[in-house]
Amino acid sequence: MPFQPRLTDRPLLVGVVHLLPLPGAPRASAGLRAVETRALRDARALYEGGVDGVIVENLGDAPFTAGRVDAWTVAAMTRLALGVRALAPERMLGINVLRNDALSALAVAEASSADFIRVNVHTGAMVTDQGVITGQAR
Repeated sequence: MPFQPRLTDRPLLVGVVHLLPLPGAPRASAGLRAVETRALRDARALYEGGVDGVIVENLGDAPFTAGRVDAWTVAAMTRLALGVRALAPERMLGINVLRNDALSALAVAEASSADFIRVNVHTGAMVTDQGVITGQAR
């Protein structure tokens, strides 16, 4: 069952599963199975700690591209998000494709039945370590 918002007196707590470098990332990857093992371990720990949901993001892929990520990143993140979703389908799942790829995040979110995406720079502009990132809200 997908996440159902609930009325509560407390703020929701969302943790982040920071993925190790994915295959094809600028830094060496331990391989998709190793990334998956670590991601599921981290998600379990967050769920056991009481979070209401998690965001899966490709932090290990730094340095990031300023634009669209490669297709293998979308494929790998979809597989990993599906695994995290299966651990706790009743909790929130979010996707953040770094550095700023909202369309890929939407694709991964739709394929994994995620509840939301995070976009670092949705509107306006920001000076980052990848240069100037301009939001591309549409």
